Amino acid sequence: MNVISLVPSITEALFDLGLTENEITGRTKFCIHPEGQVNNIPVIGGTKNLNLEKIRSLKPDLIIANKEENTKDQVEALMEEFKVVVTHVETVEDNYYLLKTLGNLFDQQEKAQLFNLKIYEVLENAQINSPLKAAYLIWKNPYMTIGSDTFIHHILQEIGFENSFKDRTRYPEITVEDLVGTDIIMLSSEPFPFREKHVEELKATYPDKPIMIVDGEAFSWYGTHLAKCGQYFKDLIAEVESLVQ
Repeated sequence: MNVISLVPSITEALFDLGLTENEITGRTKFCIHPEGQVNNIPVIGGTKNLNLEKIRSLKPDLIIANKEENTKDQVEALMEEFKVVVTHVETVEDNYYLLKTLGNLFDQQEKAQLFNLKIYEVLENAQINSPLKAAYLIWKNPYMTIGSDTFIHHILQEIGFENSFKDRTRYPEITVEDLVGTDIIMLSSEPFPFREKHVEELKATYPDKPIMIVDGEAFSWYGTHLAKCGQYFKDLIAEVESLVQ
């Protein structure tokens, strides 16, 4: 089967389920995992600016898209010509069914189930001892955070944090002053590439708050990626608990 993936985390999941560059014939420029294995797969644009002509030239049997990551107009245009599976993952349960669906599509049900079991094990074994209010920032100028209807919110919740902006939806803009009531500020490594200089900027306003850069892939890449984050979450929680003692 000739498959094009329009979603970075799904490209990774397809490889994890046993597909190779022989079946995956198109990817976005953000599809970087598994490192090295994706290098020879043609790039068909970004997640939100697809090169439709390039996709057409590849004559896919199946295109896998995502409701949030891809642009509706472009996906609908592709649906007129090709078989397109549109995914939507907001919760861990949604992720379970995503992997189950991919397993069924590619006759890899056993591998998909093993990844699902591993993900539940990872989340069960990564639990903060005392609930803390966390602000998770994804963008700067303006600062943007995550609401309760996002995958990141659910991962935070699964490992014991309370989203400081759980009363908001999607990706709301906030000000520095809005962070006053939070216990810890997390700066995601993606989509905005937060660095230590950004930590220092916020420290000027909140010198006593723990402020840390976190791995955006661990919190936002659904599919199989979570199964590989067990040690990362354990280390993160240990670091957080040492900072708030």
